[in-house]
Parts: sequence; structure tokens; C-alpha cells
Amino acid sequence: MDNKLKRIKTEIARAVDLREYKNNFRGERVYARIESDEKMSARGMKEGIEKFSEKYRKHGKILRQFIQEERAKRETRIYFGVNKRCRLTAEDYLTVMERLGFTESVAERLYPDLMEVSRILSKKRDEERSVLIG
Repeated sequence: MDNKLKRIKTEIARAVDLREYKNNFRGERVYARIESDEKMSARGMKEGIEKFSEKYRKHGKILRQFIQEERAKRETRIYFGVNKRCRLTAEDYLTVMERLGFTESVAERLYPDLMEVSRILSKKRDEERSVLIG
């Protein structure tokens, strides 16, 4: 189930449109917000680039410019979760499982085990969830 969800979660997250809520939705049980920020991300090939630049100075300079442009990227993420003292219902879980392609009977059969795993994970996870969408 996790692999199915991983394959489609970015696509689903990109489809969420929070413009009506000025990118910050607060529901009775759940919330979601979209944030953008600029981050410098390391690409990890520093030594290879240095060697290339020593051997091919002109091209090395051009290469460094390209890398610098790529490193400074704007990241957009959707943050989401369940409000404090609120829980997802059995219907919520079953609906998601059916949308992932499970039949109603299989979803109902898997539900008790899924809830046990969910309880264990929620105790261990004390961070907000997010998906990179752009």
C-alpha cells in the first residue's frame, strides 16, 4: 500500500488547489497549506567539478555557472495533517484504500491491521508531513 501511495502522492498533492483559501486551509479535522521558499541544495560532485575545471578552465567556469543556477531553486511544498485532538475516521481510511485500487472487502479486511500500524507510527512521528510539489 505504501508503494502505491508513494507513486501517486506527488501527483495528488499537485492537484490540491488551495488558492480559494489563500494557500492555507483549516478544516474541522484537517489542515493543509502550501509554502514556497528558496533553498540551496548540494549536488555532491564538488571534487569532480574541481578536477574538470583545472583541466578545462573555460568550460569549468561555464559548468559552475550552470550548477549555481540549478542549486538556487524555489521549492514549493504542501504541508498537511490532522488537527490536534482529531482523528481520521474508518470511512476516511477505507475511502483512501479504495481509491488506491483495493476492493471494499479487501479494504475492510486490511483496516484493523492498518490502524494498528497507524497508531504505532503516529506515536513515533512527531513532525509535520509534507510533499514537494514544485
